[in-house]
Amino acid sequence: MTSPAFARSEAPAPGRTRPNIVVILFDDVALMDLGAYGGEARTPNIDRLARQGAMFTGYRTSPLCTPSRAMLLTGLDNHRAGAATIEEILPPDMRNRPGYRLRIEPEVLTIAERLRAEGYRTLMAGKWHLGHGPGELPDGQGFDRSLALDASGADNWAPKPYMPYYTEAPWYEDGRPARMPGSFYSSDLLVDRLTRYIDEAPAGREPFFAYLALQAVHIPVQAPARYTDGYRGRFDAGWAALREARSGRARQLGLLPEGAATDGFSPDARDWTSLTPEERRISARSMEVYAGMLEAADAAVGRLMSRLEARGELDNTLFVVTSDNGPEPSDPVHQTGMGLWMRTHGYSWRLEGLGGPGSLNYIGREWAEALAAPGRRYKFYVSEGGIRAPLIVSGPGVAPGRRIDGLTFVTDVTPTLAEFGGARATPEAPAMDGVSLRAVLQGEPGPVRGADSPLGVEVSGNAALYRGDYKIVRDMAPLGDGRWRLYDVTRDPGETRDLSAAEPERLKAMLADYAAYEARVGVAPLPPGYSTQKQLAANAMARQMPVLASAAAVLALLLGGGGFLAWRWSRRRGGRV
Repeated sequence: MTSPAFARSEAPAPGRTRPNIVVILFDDVALMDLGAYGGEARTPNIDRLARQGAMFTGYRTSPLCTPSRAMLLTGLDNHRAGAATIEEILPPDMRNRPGYRLRIEPEVLTIAERLRAEGYRTLMAGKWHLGHGPGELPDGQGFDRSLALDASGADNWAPKPYMPYYTEAPWYEDGRPARMPGSFYSSDLLVDRLTRYIDEAPAGREPFFAYLALQAVHIPVQAPARYTDGYRGRFDAGWAALREARSGRARQLGLLPEGAATDGFSPDARDWTSLTPEERRISARSMEVYAGMLEAADAAVGRLMSRLEARGELDNTLFVVTSDNGPEPSDPVHQTGMGLWMRTHGYSWRLEGLGGPGSLNYIGREWAEALAAPGRRYKFYVSEGGIRAPLIVSGPGVAPGRRIDGLTFVTDVTPTLAEFGGARATPEAPAMDGVSLRAVLQGEPGPVRGADSPLGVEVSGNAALYRGDYKIVRDMAPLGDGRWRLYDVTRDPGETRDLSAAEPERLKAMLADYAAYEARVGVAPLPPGYSTQKQLAANAMARQMPVLASAAAVLALLLGGGGFLAWRWSRRRGGRV
């Protein structure tokens, strides 16, 4: 549904104080990771925001980070915003198509641009991943101050890359290459920088919009030992026990209807008992670090809240806390060639020091499936485990203690914040796809969307469409088969009962809705035989070729120089005989 930009919006009444706005975006955090949603990690500061505000249980996003971030910041579908997928898996022949340039299109307005036009200071710290170079980094997208990571991720302890696709960790401050400290911890660094930006103006002089895009809990999963050690033994029972425990808590919290089933693990998932004792120890420790990384991020958020309180601005600050997609299943350590890359980039993977500096830690597929409970699958896929995420909104104008179960989407965030900030309609800009949540946040009854309003999402062939209680979903290989399935996700959020055969007319109607969505937003067909894994490998190799060519040239020079010296030495030796 495309609607005029916040049609109900109006300028603030005289004397009314507009709120500061802080958007906190976690990376790869599952629906139930935060304490307020039943997670294992201690997140008291975010839990406090949940108690004082509204928790959404029907919030969906995209299965990948760039599309989610584009939708979050613009209110437009990812294709219309310019970020259909992520660059790491984009086929080269699609790079110049509309919607696939993987930057925010020039005619599209970000929430930072909308609020800056109303007198807000606009600040950002963290992962960007929405374009490169002049005009595409945050300083060209409405942010007055920014410290931005122009990559999908990076090390949390030092300015270095985390995967072979990148040759560096590209940090920029206000559009220029940033001088980063030699060592830091990412959550602390980002909150400290954002706090510094906030402190550059006196409290109350003008409202600010702050976007904090944390690296937690993206690979590499890293955290200070003072946090990770508090979870010793917590995950020793393995991933099946964790998924069962989360599913039980989901029922208690109403995230899973009583009697509803949940799928188990993928057919080729390993049994916990099949691992050696050493493998179980390092795997369980990886999850201890994961929980510690969440707690460390929450502690950093607490410091930000304390600073706002000291400035007298906490009570007038609207907070949004969410995640870009579901949990990350990848194992970067055991990929072909990673051993050499890790050694040359100062990484290791061993139990001692896991999660500390120089550790390339990850949780892997089975833990990701456990964390996604009660949903199915995880990041990359549009099954519920990949796109059902937490959303907390708290602050002035939000009725406390609210729980909102209706379907909401990532594109709803920008129109909501624009309305809270008093941003005026902009008919010259593309109309937003999202709807404002302000009415339901203030306690007004009624659903966010009408039962007959279809809501589509597509990323690299993985696609879904919601309509009322129902959802059609198509997951591609390797876990999916490209077939459409139909679920009643209100009664079956675990997506365990495919209703395609039982309700063919509903399936047909929703497929027609999806076709209309695809045409409206400009979904492009993928090349025949497309595979995300193969494309990622090919793109990584293409990115590394200049570096490899330089290294080969240096080696050839050294070898050539060595041969010349050997020839000279033999000539001189021969002359003395």
